[in-house]
Amino acid sequence: MIATYLKILRTPKTVISTQFLSCQKDIVRIGLQIEGKVKKLFCGALAIREVDTGSSNAEEQELSALSNSYYDIERFGISFVASPRHADMLFVTGPVSRNMADALRKTYNATPNPKIVVAVGDTAFDGGIFKGSYAVYDGVDKIIPVHFYIPGDPPSPSRILCSLLEILEMCDGIRT
Repeated sequence: MIATYLKILRTPKTVISTQFLSCQKDIVRIGLQIEGKVKKLFCGALAIREVDTGSSNAEEQELSALSNSYYDIERFGISFVASPRHADMLFVTGPVSRNMADALRKTYNATPNPKIVVAVGDTAFDGGIFKGSYAVYDGVDKIIPVHFYIPGDPPSPSRILCSLLEILEMCDGIRT
């Protein structure tokens, strides 16, 4: 144990590259644009309900990364909520399995109008590798209306943020 401790002490310190700082600056820049749109469209707070309809959990890991200290989307006015009754937007991940189709319909119906439905990931778009399987209905749009798709297998947190900004810009264009 002492040998391991000494090895750690002798290891040169890691220097944070400027590429990392540039990436963080981009996240803040995009986040501030999102914050402006959220303030304008949703009176300062966008509530998102995430529904897993049979995914491999990869998309959920990327969505939960949005809440870590690096991305920290709550500082931009976005939060994930437990109840669809409090949600402004639904994020749906995974192909819709036969067991989850009814739960997805109930969640969609419980979400107040106007609701925005976003399919996150390739499997939510068309079923991905599970397409055509007897156990799934393929894409989310076979069960409920989908307004936007975020491609990727899974999409990275930064891609989700950029897509969210595009979605909010389109909603702002529709509203005005």
